Amino acid sequence: MSLNSTAVVTGGGRGIGQAICLELARSGSDVVIADINEEAMEETKQLVEDEGQRALTVETDLQQLSDVKHTVDQALEAFDSIEILVNNAGIAGPTRYCEEITQDEWEQTMNVNLRGPFYMCREVLPIMKDQSYGRIVNIASVSGKRPLEQRLPYATTKMGLIGFTRTLAAEVGEHDINVNAICPGSVDGPRITKVFEEKANATGQKYADVRAAAEEASPRGELVSREDVAKVAVFLSSSGSDRITGQDINVSAGKVMY
Repeated sequence: MSLNSTAVVTGGGRGIGQAICLELARSGSDVVIADINEEAMEETKQLVEDEGQRALTVETDLQQLSDVKHTVDQALEAFDSIEILVNNAGIAGPTRYCEEITQDEWEQTMNVNLRGPFYMCREVLPIMKDQSYGRIVNIASVSGKRPLEQRLPYATTKMGLIGFTRTLAAEVGEHDINVNAICPGSVDGPRITKVFEEKANATGQKYADVRAAAEEASPRGELVSREDVAKVAVFLSSSGSDRITGQDINVSAGKVMY
């Protein structure tokens, strides 16, 4: 499956974002890595180049419209076009009950997880419309479909991102622009480890019990890998998904089936 395209991936320096960048490169895409962590971006850049594709790193704070505009300008200067946008960057937010969450924590989670994708889409869509083609993939969560206790800001943003995906897909479909969301379950790695640790501290449970409960919530009895998510992101960026838009696709080992 050769994409022969240019992709912008936010939060591409590590975790799911890095896996998506690598999978896109393996499928023939040049990759623009937008992140706030310079060291992580350079690691991803090397991995993409090792696959024989070009890579560009751009330090990007998604809360700042000026940074987003700069990222898009740099991508166009380097590669002339943008066919794929993956809105992957996001933060976990606090693990506490509503009344314990500060205004700053709420606003930061909203800004990164929702404002960031809005800014990116707003700047990239004119390019995609001009070329009458585009694929946008938003990384949401199964927590966008069901409650997640003590994670109110995060769950709220992911629910919002699913609504954003569906509405934007309806707006831009006539331009051959598809917009879809991926809803991962618990993705194994440092980030979910930190979330489990915070939940254990907040509830008085042992870390091992928190992790085991997350695994047992899936019919397969396991967490998801970042590569699982990356492969679906590449599929949604390919011609194989030409008639798929406005969808929120679970990659959760069966943890959520709706």
